[in-house]
Amino acid sequence: MLSRVLLLIVASLFVGSLFFPMWRIELEAPQYPEGLVLQLFANKIGGDVEIINGLNHYIGMATLHTENFFEFTILPYVFGGFALISLVLIFIAKRKAVLAFFTSYIVFVVLAAIDFYRWNYEYGHNLDPNAAIKVPGMAYQPPLIGYKQLLNFGAYSIPDVGGWMLTAAGLFLFFIVFKEYNFLRKNYEKSSD
Repeated sequence: MLSRVLLLIVASLFVGSLFFPMWRIELEAPQYPEGLVLQLFANKIGGDVEIINGLNHYIGMATLHTENFFEFTILPYVFGGFALISLVLIFIAKRKAVLAFFTSYIVFVVLAAIDFYRWNYEYGHNLDPNAAIKVPGMAYQPPLIGYKQLLNFGAYSIPDVGGWMLTAAGLFLFFIVFKEYNFLRKNYEKSSD
């Protein structure tokens, strides 16, 4: 029963994550004491996009536009699909199905991290050679997670509300798998005695 309740919560977390930013890159510099924020939702880029695009123009970075990323087209369907699978698993009640779902989710997270790194790398390294500001050998790739100094900007890359919801969904799935398989092992050990 506990696993079914947790699967319902997991489904809610996947759906809820669609309404909040999943990731944020915060930029701090002396000329922007209040900071600038780039927020990545499942279906769009938000935050101070126009200001950041204006600044990026000077150093030769491409401008950021939601329509340039196919990920924003498919992610809402992916998370909707994960929510649907979570609900279906409540009624199927098969341990192996939950394990397969958890494994699939981990694979998705790893692939998403690789894609995000690639996205950051391309934007930080593929600079316009005719840019107004050129610093030889300088790349402007923000960190995948954590902090990095980029000229006079400090860049923080961290999960946002939706990202924490997805993290919680993964932790709940891990707990369900651990609980179900640990319970199975205990029953096997009792029957062996």
